[in-house]
Amino acid sequence: MQLGQYPDPGHTVAHLSDPHLLAGGVRQYGVIDTEAGLELALARLTRLDPLPQALVFTGDLADKAEPAAYERLRAIVEPAAAAIGAAVVWVMGNHDERAAYSRALFGEESDATQDRVHDVAGLRVVSLDTSVPGYHHGELTDAQLAWLADVLSSPAPHGTLLALHHPPIPIPMMRAAEVIELYDQHRLAEVVTGTDVRCILGGHFHYSTYSTFAGIPVSVASATCYTSDPAPLERFVSGVDGHQAFTMVHVYDDRVVHTVVPVDEAPEVSGFPSDVRAEVEALTPEQRRDLLSRKDSPVYTGEMQVPGTA
Repeated sequence: MQLGQYPDPGHTVAHLSDPHLLAGGVRQYGVIDTEAGLELALARLTRLDPLPQALVFTGDLADKAEPAAYERLRAIVEPAAAAIGAAVVWVMGNHDERAAYSRALFGEESDATQDRVHDVAGLRVVSLDTSVPGYHHGELTDAQLAWLADVLSSPAPHGTLLALHHPPIPIPMMRAAEVIELYDQHRLAEVVTGTDVRCILGGHFHYSTYSTFAGIPVSVASATCYTSDPAPLERFVSGVDGHQAFTMVHVYDDRVVHTVVPVDEAPEVSGFPSDVRAEVEALTPEQRRDLLSRKDSPVYTGEMQVPGTA
């Protein structure tokens, strides 16, 4: 039941990025338990209402492209996705290697670019491989751009989400990453301009950020392993063990809403138990406004004690 003026979203997508899994329980930089971060994110998203229809992972799935790391990734993600009825969309990152990625995730022996199209109840999700063998920056070949143009030549029923690892946006909070950004971004802009692409999803930076590209909203998800500190003290680059998050993507008929969801728990300082929702829904709109909007409502003056809030 909606309590405001907008209907429920037509599609719900969980955007996760940069799990950087390692084989054999090895910790990233000797500190980060990459599996634990991923599992925390998956546990958090099972609480959501509505549940996501797809889990989109925008690259750097395995830190060293180890076959065992990809196998572990599938063992963690696929049962969790199946339990909530969600599709899984994989995207290549600069830490991934095409042969190992294609073999472990798709049962294919291929060194070719890993570009794929997924249908999520009429919402098209295009996984675009921006990786460059032997390098950390991103590029797109002429063949890839021609393929993408052909895919986008026919609109999808509910539009398209374009998922890639290297986001085509400025990076003012981490200038070092400009060296390993997506090169020749104008070529991609020429392809997506005027199409049904409603949003571009990216990763790579290890922190959440937003922009537009060719008039299209761009959302960059943080990482579930370590994150980049966008305001470090006397550091050119600073990776930290904290602030891990994923992003929820709610697709409406006329807009897309992005919400950052922290992976870890935090102490609750105020709130109401979940059974209060049914009581609120049972009120008339006027009663709800008086209870939850009026400043002198007993909810805000402390006169009303709700069980479970002490």
